[in-house]
Amino acid sequence: MKKYPPVAGNAAYEAHREAMRERSVARSRSGRDIAGGPWIHEPVDPERKAACSRDLKLFCETYFPAIFNLPWSIDHPKVLSKIERAVLQGGLFAMSMPRGSGKTTICETACLWAILYGHREFVTLIGSDEGHAVQMLDAIKSNIENNELIEEDFSECVGPVRAMEGIHQRAGGQLYHEVRTQIVWTENEIVFPTIPGSPASGSVVRVAGITGRIRGMKHSRADGTSVRPSLVLVDDPQTDESAQSPSQCAKRERVLAGAILGLAGPGKKIAGLMPMTVVRRGDLADRILDRDKHPDWQGERTKMVYSFPTNEALWTQYAQIREDDLRGDQGACEATEFYRRNREAMDEGAEVAWEARHNADELSAIQHAMNLKLRNEASFFAEYQNEPLPDESIGEDMLDAEDIAARTNSHAKGVVPATATKLTMFIDVQGKCLYWLIAAWEEDFTGYVVDYGTEPEQASQYFTLREVRRTLQQATPGAGMEGAIYAGLERLSERTIGREWKRDGGGVVRIEKCLIDAAWGSSRDVVHKYCRQSRFAQTVMPSYGRYVGASSTPFGEYKRKRGDRIGLNWRVPVNTGRSVVRHVLYDANWWKTFVHARFGTAVGDPGALTLFGSKPDRHSMYAEQMVSEVWIRTQARGRTVDEWKLRQPGLDNHLFDCQVGAAVAASMAGAVLFAVGQKPQESRRRVRLSDVRRQRTEQR
Repeated sequence: MKKYPPVAGNAAYEAHREAMRERSVARSRSGRDIAGGPWIHEPVDPERKAACSRDLKLFCETYFPAIFNLPWSIDHPKVLSKIERAVLQGGLFAMSMPRGSGKTTICETACLWAILYGHREFVTLIGSDEGHAVQMLDAIKSNIENNELIEEDFSECVGPVRAMEGIHQRAGGQLYHEVRTQIVWTENEIVFPTIPGSPASGSVVRVAGITGRIRGMKHSRADGTSVRPSLVLVDDPQTDESAQSPSQCAKRERVLAGAILGLAGPGKKIAGLMPMTVVRRGDLADRILDRDKHPDWQGERTKMVYSFPTNEALWTQYAQIREDDLRGDQGACEATEFYRRNREAMDEGAEVAWEARHNADELSAIQHAMNLKLRNEASFFAEYQNEPLPDESIGEDMLDAEDIAARTNSHAKGVVPATATKLTMFIDVQGKCLYWLIAAWEEDFTGYVVDYGTEPEQASQYFTLREVRRTLQQATPGAGMEGAIYAGLERLSERTIGREWKRDGGGVVRIEKCLIDAAWGSSRDVVHKYCRQSRFAQTVMPSYGRYVGASSTPFGEYKRKRGDRIGLNWRVPVNTGRSVVRHVLYDANWWKTFVHARFGTAVGDPGALTLFGSKPDRHSMYAEQMVSEVWIRTQARGRTVDEWKLRQPGLDNHLFDCQVGAAVAASMAGAVLFAVGQKPQESRRRVRLSDVRRQRTEQR
C-alpha cells in the first residue's frame, strides 16, 4: 500500500481538538460540580437551627408547621420526650396511639432530625412488608426535596439533592469542588452527599420488610469505612392477617428480638422506635407493649378517651337522634344541636386526651370520640383505645397461650411423676410429619405432659407445619406417602413405646396405651396396617374423633352392640366387615372441652393438667396450639354443646389433638374424674350355676 507524507498543519489540528476536548470536559465538570451554584449556603437562621438540635418537639413545631398545626394532646409531649431520649441516648421505645395521632409521622420526622443533626448515621426503616417501608422513605424524601424551611438551614444536607432537579440519574456524576459527593437516591435507599462540614455527610437511610432480609445490613463508604444501622424505625410490624395468626406473631416477635436489635453489631447500643396498633388481644403489638413481657421496649399505650361520660341516658338519646339524622340524609345536625343544649351534662365525667381533635361539624373532642364509638364500637376500642374487645365467639372462660405455658410443674422432661399410675400417648398423622405427645396420669385424671414433638424431629423448638423442613419423605428416601408414614410410625414407636420411661424417685414405666389418628387423608389403611403388624400391637390402636354437635346423636344414646366396649364419650365398636383391627371412636367436642377444663383447674386440685420443666417459653408452640381452637355454645334438640372450631383457617392444632387423644387413652386405661359425672363401675361377679342351686335350696 502506498504511504502518503503527513499533511502540513496536522499538529495544529490535533492541538485544537485536544483544546476542544478539555473545554468540553470542563463544561461537563462545571455542570456536574455544584460548588459554584446556589445549592449550598450558610443557614438562614443559625439560632433557629441550633435551638432544635436536641429538642425534637421544637424541631417538629419549627420546621413542619403545616403538619403539626394543632395544639398537642396531653400524651404527645410524653411520647416526643421518649422518642428524643431513644435517639440521643439509645434504647427502645414502642408506642400505641389512637389512629390519626400522627405517631408514624412523628417517628419519620425524628429519623430526619437524627440524620440532619448527625445524631444517627444509619437509619433503617422497617415495615410490615417492604412496600410499607418504601412509603416511609418516600415521606422522608418529600421533605428533603420540598420543605423550604429545611432547605434554608440544612442546605449542606439537602442542597445536593435539590441540585439534581428531580433527575436522579445525575446522582452518580455529581461533584462538589471536583470531588464526587457519593450521593445515592434510589427507591429503597438514600445515601446523603459527602460534603465537608455536613453532620449528615455519608449518612444512610435504607428500607426493609420485617420478614425480608435484615441480618448483616451495612454500608461501605468511599473512604473504606463501613457503618451499620444505629436507629431502627419499625412501623406497625404486623398486618391484620398476621395479627390473627399466633405463629406469625411469634415469628415476627423473634425477628424483633433477634435480627433487628442485632443490626448495630456487637457492643453497639441501637436506638429503636416502634409505633404500633393493637389489632386483637394477645397479638404482636399487645405483647410488645406489655412491659412485663418486653420491658426493654418501654411500651407506652395511650388512648383517645381516658374516662367516658357518665350520663348514659342523654347519650342514648343522642345516639337515637344521630341515627335518625343519618338515616334521613340530614347529616347529624339535630344530634349536634341536642349535644349543644345538653353539653354540660353530657360532658360530665369525660376526659379525652386531645381537646383539639374533632371535625368542623362537631363541637368537641368528646362528641368526636363518642361518634366514633357509635359508628363501630369494636373498631373504636381497637384503633382509638388500643384495647380490643374480646372475640365474641370465644367462651368467657377461654384461656390464652400464656396461661397454659405458665402451668409448669418443675418435673424434668421425660420423667414420669411418682404419683402417676398411667402413661399414654397419641400420634397425630400429617403428610409431612407425625405430631406426638406423651402424658402421665393419676387415677383421678390429674395429668402431666411428659414429652411431645414430631417425627422426624425438627431443629427448632417453635415451627408451624408449613415450616417443617425435615419431612417423612426425606427420612424415607424412595418411599411413597403411605410408606413414609408407616416407616415414621415404626421409628417413633421404637423410641417411645419401645423404651422404659424413668419414674421420679426411682423405677421405670412403659406406655400403656397409644392411640393413632387414622382420619387424616389416606392414612386409614396404613394406620390400620401398622397397628395390626406392629410388635406393639397390644399397645397401639387406630382412633377417630367424631364431631358430635348439638343436633347430633350423643354417644350415650348409641345402641350398644354385643362386643362393644363403652366408656366416657368413647366406644370401641365390635369389628365388622373387612376391619380386623379394633379402633376407638370418641366425641371430639366433648373431649376438647374436657381437656380445656383441665387447664383451668387449679394446680393441686384433682384433674389439673401441667407441663414438664420450669420455663414457660419452652412451651410456646404447644400452648399456642392448645388455644388454636375456640368453642361456641350451641343448643339444639334440648341439648347444649360446646362446638369447637379453629380461630383462623390454617392455624396448627395438632398438639391439641394429641393432648385430647392422650386424655381419651387415659380414660380407656381407667382414669376417672368424678366431677364430670362418671362413677366407677362395679365389677360384675360371675354367677355360677352351683350358687343358684344353693340359693334355691336355702329358700325352700
